[in-house]
Amino acid sequence: VDVVETASFGSFSTVLAKYEIPERSYELNVASASIARRVADDFATDGRARYVAGSIGPGTKLPSLGHIGFAELRDAYVDQARGLLDGGADLFLIETSMDLLQVKAAMQACRRAMREAGREVPIQVQVTMETTGRMLVGTEIGAAYAAIGAMRPDVSGINCATGPAE
Repeated sequence: VDVVETASFGSFSTVLAKYEIPERSYELNVASASIARRVADDFATDGRARYVAGSIGPGTKLPSLGHIGFAELRDAYVDQARGLLDGGADLFLIETSMDLLQVKAAMQACRRAMREAGREVPIQVQVTMETTGRMLVGTEIGAAYAAIGAMRPDVSGINCATGPAE
């Protein structure tokens, strides 16, 4: 493989609060990215570079449904993004997104963390679409693509929910 993904999908304070360890977000993300970095580097013996994708999942609370405030979610993602960068991630993978406000919060957080670290990495955004052609909160694929495109990720795509036939 050329890209190793971190095991950090739900490693931010909003999700970790369920396990009574929200303060460990940064630490867990550094560890996750560091492990992935070591693995990627171990397999870069053939002269080809290997990369680490820092996984950022949607969490358990969606801002469009009023489960969490936008700023609170963004700030939780900032800690995660800092940890992923400090652990050696080469790109951010905002994945399985069901809510455009969640995407916006995560992208703002990644950009804030990059500014603070003085290091830029690409941002990839993947939404999850139901068989209806809509995201969980009802956004149609064309509208989702237009909204996400306006936020200027480096890569956008679809993952989860539906299979290849859909």
